[in-house]
Amino acid sequence: MNNDKAILTLDIGTTKVNATVAHNDLSNRINILGFATVKSAGIKKGSIVDLDLATESILEAIKLASQSSSATIDEVYVSISSVHTKCIRSNGAININSGQITAKEVSKVLDMVSYNANIIPDHEVIQVLPLKFKIDNTTEVENPLKMHGTRLEVSANIISAHKSVLTNIKSILSKIDIENIKFISNGYAAALSLVKDDQKKLGVMIFDLGGSVSELTLFKNDSIIYSDSLPIGSENISNDLSILLHTPYQAANMIKNQYGTLLPLNISNLDNTDTQITKVKIPILGNESQTSEIPLAHIQPIIHARVEELLFLIKDKINNSGLENYMDGGIILTGGLTNLKGIEQLTKKIFTNIPIKISNPINIQNGYIDFNTPTMSSSVGLLMYALDQNPPLQLDSSKQLKCKIEQEKHEEDEQTHSLKEIYEEHILEPIPEQKKEGFFNKFFGKFTNKLAEVI
Repeated sequence: MNNDKAILTLDIGTTKVNATVAHNDLSNRINILGFATVKSAGIKKGSIVDLDLATESILEAIKLASQSSSATIDEVYVSISSVHTKCIRSNGAININSGQITAKEVSKVLDMVSYNANIIPDHEVIQVLPLKFKIDNTTEVENPLKMHGTRLEVSANIISAHKSVLTNIKSILSKIDIENIKFISNGYAAALSLVKDDQKKLGVMIFDLGGSVSELTLFKNDSIIYSDSLPIGSENISNDLSILLHTPYQAANMIKNQYGTLLPLNISNLDNTDTQITKVKIPILGNESQTSEIPLAHIQPIIHARVEELLFLIKDKINNSGLENYMDGGIILTGGLTNLKGIEQLTKKIFTNIPIKISNPINIQNGYIDFNTPTMSSSVGLLMYALDQNPPLQLDSSKQLKCKIEQEKHEEDEQTHSLKEIYEEHILEPIPEQKKEGFFNKFFGKFTNKLAEVI
C-alpha cells in the first residue's frame, strides 16, 4: 500500500460505532491516522433497523475519524456480527498443471471450496479459511505455496453473511463514494487481536459479551471452527434493573455502571474508598421528580441472575455443539460486559477445569485512543486483518487471496528510490507554503468534499 493511502475500519455495534483510519508506516508498522467513537442509532441487537439513523451515525464516525488525516481512503474493512453469519465446512481439489503451487493455484482451490459448498440462498461468502492442505494425498501441510505436486486438496471453513446486511452497509458507504469494501467476521477480528500463538494450536473459545449481543467464537489454527450468538448483553441488565426497581432506563444504566457487581458486597467493596454506602437514591419511573432509596443488597442479585443465566445459556450452546473438548487453550472473555466486577470469577464457577481470563487486545500505540480495553478487540483485529504484511492464507470477501507476496527485484528497478529514500528527501526538502494546499487537496479533497455533502 502506498504511504499516501490509508484504510478505514468500521466496528458497527448496537451501542457504538468505532471508525479508524490507518496505514502502514515506512517500517510496516500500523500507524493510526484518526479515530472516532459515535453512539449508534438505528441499530438493534446487531441489526440495522432504521437505515437513515444508522447512516447518520456511521457517516458521522467516518467524518470525525477522517478529519485529522490528509490520506485518501483506499479500502474499507467492516466487521459483521455472528448474528448475521454462518460457518460451514467444505472441501476442494484441483490439478496442478505447472508442477509448482503458486498463489494462483491456492486461490483457485479455495474458490472451489465455495463452489462445492451448500451456501444458504440469501447468504454471501465473506471468508474462506483453510483448515488443512494436502498435496498428492500425502501428509498435511500448513502452507502449500512454492511446493511441488500434481494435485492440491484443501478442507476449509466458509463464513457467509446475510446479503441484505452487506447490501445495507454498501448502500451507506456509497453515499460518500466508497466502493472497495471488505467484510470480516466480528469473531475472527476479535480473535486476531486476542489469541496468542500457543492458544491457536490448542483451540480457544472467545466470549465477546457486548451491549445487546454475546458472540461465541472457537478459534484454532488461524480459522474459525464454530461461531454462534445470543441476543443478550449488558443492556439486558439495565432493562432488568429498570423494571424491577421501577426507575427510568438511564438511571438503571447508571446504577449498573457505578454500583454493579457479581461479587458479594462485603468482597466487592473492599477496594471502594467509601465502604459506608449501603443505599442509593434513584428517580421513580413516571415521576422522576421524586426519588426512592434502594439498598445495594437488592441490586446485586438482579445483576447476578441475568449474567448467570447468560453464561449457562452459552454453556448449553457449547455442549450442544459437541466442541467442548476443542477448547484446550481456554476461554477468553472480552467485550463491554467484562467491565462488570466478578465476571471472571462467575465464569470460572460455571466452566470448571478450564483456563479463563479477561483479555485486552494488542495495544497499538498512537496519539488518539487507548486500545488496551476489551471493548476495542474487534477494532484492533480489523486493523491487523487489513494491514498485516504476513497474513494467514485465506480468501477475503472480494475473493482475493490474502498471503505474503514477495516482491521480486528487477535490474531495471535498481536505480529507483525506495520509499524510505523518498521519505528522507521530503524531510530534507519541505513542501513550500504555496504548494501545501494543492498537495493536500490532491490526496484528500475529493473524499472530504463528498463526505461533507452527505453529512
